[in-house]
Amino acid sequence: MKTLLVALALILPAAALENGFTSLFNGKDLNGWKRVNGNGEYRIEDQCIVGFGENVRSNTFLRTEKTYKDFDFRFEMKFDDLSGNSGMMFRGLQKPGNDGRVHGYQCEHDNGKARAWTAGLYDEARRGWLQPLKGDKAAEAAFTEQGKKIIKWDDWNEIRIVCKGNHIQIWLNGEVRVDYKDTAKEFTPEGFFALQVHSGKSCKVRWRNIRIKEL
Repeated sequence: MKTLLVALALILPAAALENGFTSLFNGKDLNGWKRVNGNGEYRIEDQCIVGFGENVRSNTFLRTEKTYKDFDFRFEMKFDDLSGNSGMMFRGLQKPGNDGRVHGYQCEHDNGKARAWTAGLYDEARRGWLQPLKGDKAAEAAFTEQGKKIIKWDDWNEIRIVCKGNHIQIWLNGEVRVDYKDTAKEFTPEGFFALQVHSGKSCKVRWRNIRIKEL
C-alpha cells in the first residue's frame, strides 16, 4: 500500500490524495484567475504559477474569480530568489472600479532572513500586522525565532490556512504560526484568494498544489 501511495503522489495533484479537496489551479492555464493592480506579471512554468516583475510600481495580484467563506486552504510556495516580498491573500476584497485596490487578509511570504515572518497574518491596505501584533516587541522576536527555524529559504514551503467564522489559523511546514480571532469591525467573512507580486525593484516567487476544502 505504501508503494502505491508513493507512486500516486508522483503522478497526481495533491488535491487528488486528500479527501474533499479541490484544486484551484490546473497546472496548465489561469482559468478562474485574473490579474489586477500594478504591473507585475504571472506565468505558468513546470505546473507552477510564477509571479515576477522588475520595477513593479504597485502591489500586483492574481486573484480568483470566485469567493470563499470557511475553508481549509493549502498550497506550497518557494522563492526563486529573495529580491522581493510576496504573499497570499485570502478572503480578499477589492475596492469599486475597473481596477480597485485589493485589500484584506494576507498570509505573508517574507523574503527577509533577518525577520522571517512567512505565514504571519497581515491586513493588506487596512490595519497592517495582526499576528505578530505590530509594536509587541516580545511577540515579534518570538515569531522571528520560530520562523528562522522552520522556513525553507531554498526549497518549497507547505502552508495551510483554516478559516471558520472569525477564527483564522495558519501553519508553516506543519507548525502553527497564527491563531487569531478577528473581533474588529474589519472582520471579513468571505472573499477571494490572490497571489501577490510586491512592489519594488524585483520579485520572483512561485506557487503550486493550490487546493481547497470548503467547510
